[in-house]
Order: sequence, then C-alpha cells, then structure tokens
Amino acid sequence: MMGRYGGGVVPILVAVLMMLMTNLVVESRTLLVENNINIVSEEEEEEYLGTNGRRWAVLVAGSRGYDNYRHQADICHAYQILRKGGLKEENIIVFMYDDIAFNVENPRPGTIINKPNGQDVYAGVPKDYTGENCTAENFLAVILGNKSALSGGSGKVVDSGPDDRIFIYYADHGAAGVVGMPAGQDLYAKDLIQALKKKHEARAYKSMVFYLEACESGSMFEGLLPRNWSIYAITAANGEESSYAFYCPDDYPSPPSQYITCLGDIFSISWLEDSDLHYSGNETVGQQYKVIRRRTGYDYPLYSSHVMQFGDKKLRDDFLSVYMGATRLSTIPAAVAPNGDTFNIINHHHSRALTQAQASLVYFSQKYKRAAKGSDEEVEARRKLRDVEDGMGRVDGSMRHILRTLFGPNKNATEAFINLVRPTGQPLVDDWDRFKSLVRTYEEQCGRLSWYGRNYIRGIANLCNAGLTPHQMAAASAQACKSF
Repeated sequence: MMGRYGGGVVPILVAVLMMLMTNLVVESRTLLVENNINIVSEEEEEEYLGTNGRRWAVLVAGSRGYDNYRHQADICHAYQILRKGGLKEENIIVFMYDDIAFNVENPRPGTIINKPNGQDVYAGVPKDYTGENCTAENFLAVILGNKSALSGGSGKVVDSGPDDRIFIYYADHGAAGVVGMPAGQDLYAKDLIQALKKKHEARAYKSMVFYLEACESGSMFEGLLPRNWSIYAITAANGEESSYAFYCPDDYPSPPSQYITCLGDIFSISWLEDSDLHYSGNETVGQQYKVIRRRTGYDYPLYSSHVMQFGDKKLRDDFLSVYMGATRLSTIPAAVAPNGDTFNIINHHHSRALTQAQASLVYFSQKYKRAAKGSDEEVEARRKLRDVEDGMGRVDGSMRHILRTLFGPNKNATEAFINLVRPTGQPLVDDWDRFKSLVRTYEEQCGRLSWYGRNYIRGIANLCNAGLTPHQMAAASAQACKSF
C-alpha cells in the first residue's frame, strides 16, 4: 500500500494543506479588515514610538470623599492597564487623594473595584501626589517637568523629550471652564492650555493624548486647543452637559450590596473595559474614540452625553500601544450581575446612568435608606442628607438673587442667561483673569462652590462676557448671601 500511494498522495496532501492554510490566512486577514482591525508588528510599533522615545502617563482623580469613590476607581484601573502594557512605574504619575481604599465605609478595606465583582485595582498604585499635595499647581508643574514648582509629593514629573509620547487621563467633577481638584483651587481651562502651550514650545514631546472625564468637559478645550500642537483630546461631554456615573446602587448592573456609592463613570469604563478586552497594538486611538462615543452617547439614549474630540485629529491613526503600552487580551472578568449576566464592551444591557451630581447624592440617600429605623445612624444620615439638600437650595437662591439684582425680576430671562452657550468654536470667556476673579469674589462672599454649586459657573462666565466687574459681583453677592 505504501509503495502504491506513497509517491503521489503525500505531495497532493501537502499541496491541499498549503492551499487551505493560504485561504485561512486570506480569510482571516479579510475578516480583520472588514472589522476595522489593524495588525501592527513590533517594528511598526517601534517606528511609531521612535527609537529613543519613551512613554509617559499622568493620571488624576480630582475629587475626595467616599461619595466620589468612582473617580479614584477609574484612575486605579487605568494604572493597572498602563502597567500591564509595559509602561515603567517611574513614568506613570498618579494624583489621588487616597481616602477611599482604607475609608471606614469601604466594605473591602484596602481594595478598590471599578465594576461589579471586579478585581482589586488599588494594589500597587503609587502614592505620588496624595492628600493636600493633590493640587492644580502640582499637576501643572508635573506636566511641565518643573520640579522646582512642586510642593510635596514624590517629586516625579514628566521629564520628557522631543521623541516621547504622553498620555493624560483625568476623572472628576467639572463645570464650565473648570475641573475640580481634591485640594486647593480648581483647575481652569486657560491655565491648562497655557501649560500645554509651554510644553509644546519647549518641544518636550512628540505627541500627546488627553482623556477627560467631567461634566461640561468640552469647555476645557473648545476654542482653546489648536490643531498644530500634536495634542489630541477626548472629553466625556460637550461644553454644556453632564457626564454620567455608572454601576450605581439600585441600578442594573449594580455594585455588590455592601456598596453605597457608584463604582465608575460611563465614559471612563468605556475606554477602560475596551482596553481590557483588546490588544492595544491592533486598535487605534480613533477606533477607541468610536467605541467610547457609542457606549457613552448612544447605548444609553436617555442618560447620555456627547463625547467630543479636539486638537490634532491625525493622532487618531496612532495605535493605542504608542501611549498605553502593548496590552494583551485581559484575564480580568467582565462585570457580573446578580442573575449571572456578564457585562462588557460587547455584551451589556441598557441601564440607567446618573449625572455626576445625582451620583454624589446617591451616597447620602443610601446611607439614610440603609440605616436602622430610629437609630443614631439614621438621625445622622438624615441630617447630612438635609445639609446637602439645603446647601443646594442656598446656591440656587443666592445665584438667582444676584441675577435679579443685576438684571431685574424676569425669571425666564434669568434662566436663559444662566444657561446661555456661546457658538461652537468660541471659548467660554474672552477674559479668563476676570472670570476667575468673579468666581473668587462670589466664593469670598458666599462660600466655596460645591460640586452642585459649580453648575452656576456658566452663569458667572456669562456675567463676565457681559462686562460685570469684580466690584459689582462683590456688592451683589454680599446682598444675596445675607438672605441665604
């Protein structure tokens, strides 16, 4: 039998196998192309990064307090992705107040999770700038590589050169033209843009990608970020709407029953979970933008924001690995609901997301709801919830009183003025110094604006554009806040 078939059959089988393998490769390549998936070699990745280039990352959780658990969870998750991708610890700089992991209300002390039944993302995260060192001034100094301007902290800065790539990710509350920081003053759009301009003029990077999670986050770049700085920014919302929290109590999927706060933000978990699921050497920045935009703005039509992009859109063609390292497919499990359903970027059910303001209220309302009836805990929880609600009412009243004092009693005109939005392409204000002075003047008379009070910063911006002076603001604020 061997003598009869050995000479002719084997070559035929080999030829058939070769043809099948060729067809398989062609079909696989075709499938990848049809699904918009790119294949990048190590040589191509090195070409993108540059022979002498390094990767840098700055991660910022701009809030404090257990009610804002989600922001530090987002940042810690991002750190794990970057480390898995091969970024060196010395090149990742982390800002977070660090009051969550060991908070007395954390049901799992020493750990932080970013999704239901998720793994701990806190382990190994460096404590670069924590507590009162987590300031806007230190953040800008870190970006600029200016060690002499630092106050406290680890001293790590982005000591980058012309061949280096930089990734910045920020998560917190925001308002028109500002984002919060857990200590010190808020970060204003103009100050951020000035720092980026200095970095550009110093030729201290090759390209930069900036992800920003905050309400009205588009106002941080609208009309301010040029296209020729090699900086590409994606924001969770446009310049006038809220961004949204996710994995919140009493929603679906909800966090484990012991948690009384939201675990993540929809914009943030969209890119984080996408990065967990894909090899970053095969996915471009632009492809991830589309994933984020779809999940943030379209999967939840009743509770959604418009993901925006600014700056140098040519950078959308860069592979994510250029900024985040070469992450492989994740072994981190998807979120699991109580009925066993799994949730990830591919398979998830529609759910209700909460605005950042609503998410912060959830914490206080959950504490009151879960306290034993008639207990001291219930009394204290009710008092705190009432204090928050009263504070919101005082801000509403004082700001409307100021506008009535300045423009008359027409309620409709007052509401329209508070919410007035400038045309697309124009920055929030023309005179940023006066805008900042007006905000400071109001806070001197009425107290620092809370996460809720920042909703009125757009109204102050409109007063600035209308020509209001700090002296006029001081007089109107003093009169208004005596009444509240």
